[in-house]
Amino acid sequence: MHTSSTYKAFRVEEHEGNYISSIKDMPFSDLQKDEILIQVHYSSLNYKDALSASGNKGVTKNYPHTPGIDAVGTVVSSESPKFRVSESVIVTSYDLGMNTDGGFAQYVKVPAAWAVKLPENLTMKEAMTIGTAGLTAGMSVLRLSKIVQPEDGPIVVSGATGGVGSISLGILKKMGYKTVAITGKETAVSFLKSVGADEVILREDFEKMDKKPLLKPIYAGGIDTVGGVILENIIKCTRAMGAVTCCGNVASPKIELTVFPFILRGVTLIGIDSQNYPMRYREKVWEKLSNAWKTDQMTATATEIPLTALNEKIDLMLQGKLQGRTVVALQV
Repeated sequence: MHTSSTYKAFRVEEHEGNYISSIKDMPFSDLQKDEILIQVHYSSLNYKDALSASGNKGVTKNYPHTPGIDAVGTVVSSESPKFRVSESVIVTSYDLGMNTDGGFAQYVKVPAAWAVKLPENLTMKEAMTIGTAGLTAGMSVLRLSKIVQPEDGPIVVSGATGGVGSISLGILKKMGYKTVAITGKETAVSFLKSVGADEVILREDFEKMDKKPLLKPIYAGGIDTVGGVILENIIKCTRAMGAVTCCGNVASPKIELTVFPFILRGVTLIGIDSQNYPMRYREKVWEKLSNAWKTDQMTATATEIPLTALNEKIDLMLQGKLQGRTVVALQV
């Protein structure tokens, strides 16, 4: 059990319309009333965390607040028969780090329904290198692989230098798929090939494609993380009976399409909701991520930082200049 009366947390406060982040000593009495108390060992930085830290009210309504939609650590106390004291658990998504104080703190209290036991084949750091991004990638690949097999053709992945994109490339490569990465970063080609891309296309070239309702069928499927024109063109380039997953809208939440790809080619569009994904599927994806889908690249692309370095990484993420995964060490 904790011996001091306070714990450290990365707090975001609102001052006259400005959002200021700092490391605070928080009293344990401020922790919300819930079923399991977790000593957090690692968290990770996601785009939602960067938005929450910069005052995006679509992610976090009330401040002061502690972001962090991912956490892994040890159960300190439990009111649930599902988890015992000293067990290692992962908590990702649901409301963690959004309107509930999240993983950028040395301790969190959460409902037992949000937690998954840490698989035996994963260290805590590996789990956070995967995090919500890897879980979302795993969900995307799992759904896609039900429809499209490696022999059907290449899979195109957008936002490929980001967490979801880069981990998707690694899993697909391990499963035997040919992969094509879309990126806005000309300097990222070697990085993308190291994580599993067979081919790299620049975003501006992909966005310039013809505005016709259907384009040349190139890909058996796609994993889109950005939305907008990129998603439109992926769908229009997908072969007959192919499938495309979508999980993000950083480029745009809108797509302008005809029904032709869906009716004339039988393309399937699959939405991925990582926030409220059913627990039985979460456990299945975590099991695969810790065994069949586990790759060296997953952990090789991670940068470990302390809480004090978060602000700098958040700024880089908001500028689109961060690649790979950023893991936050809490017990340092």
